Amino acid sequence: MTDPRPVGPIIDGWKAPPFPTVQLVLEGDHVRLEHLKAQDHAALLFREIEGEDWLWDYMPVGPFQGAAQFHRFVAESEKSRDPLFFAILAKGEKRVLGFASFLRITPDAGSIEVGFIMMSPALQQTPAATEAMFLMMQWAFDAGYRRYEWKCDALNRPSRRAAQRYGFSYEGVFRQAAVVKGRNRDTAWFAVIDKDWPALKEAFQVWLSRSNFDGAGRQKESLKDLTRLVRVSSDPEV
Repeated sequence: MTDPRPVGPIIDGWKAPPFPTVQLVLEGDHVRLEHLKAQDHAALLFREIEGEDWLWDYMPVGPFQGAAQFHRFVAESEKSRDPLFFAILAKGEKRVLGFASFLRITPDAGSIEVGFIMMSPALQQTPAATEAMFLMMQWAFDAGYRRYEWKCDALNRPSRRAAQRYGFSYEGVFRQAAVVKGRNRDTAWFAVIDKDWPALKEAFQVWLSRSNFDGAGRQKESLKDLTRLVRVSSDPEV
């Protein structure tokens, strides 16, 4: 007989994971992620994005009219703990190529979101960009989070494609979820949960391995193909 009032299963040994801190540093073969700081990162990053106003089309801030205005934005962001911003640095170089953040951080629910992501043209569609997203996801699940979210403007097709490529499962669109820069925003929701992570981690490691690229830097296997079997649902719009 079916229980007329079912409840969710007990989570054995559940313990809320830690809140990420400004001391957190994530390092891979291509990138290093560290707490975003105006003094250390603002000027270097502005050099990479100056004049690229399209980068801010779906962002709640920007574009910025000059280095001083951008510096003020980074200085304010530096104080924030949710979102908690990380600069994305090229490994072994004095280049700041973008930033990303953990936000909507809810340890008691075991949920955390990656978002407020800005990648310079030099970072976009590179192994370094993928590695940055992998490192943040890896930290979250290693820390004990159960749910890792990605949300974006429903009109932002590149972001929706990226979410699917990274192995996030599509969960739907929240209509009229926000007003951003005076415009309506419908928000597309994606997520990875802890039971997805072992297979997804393996997919990232296979894709990021040197053996997956030929002498010209061309991939042999696509990440989208490697993560396809992990996703429980696909975005019908991409």
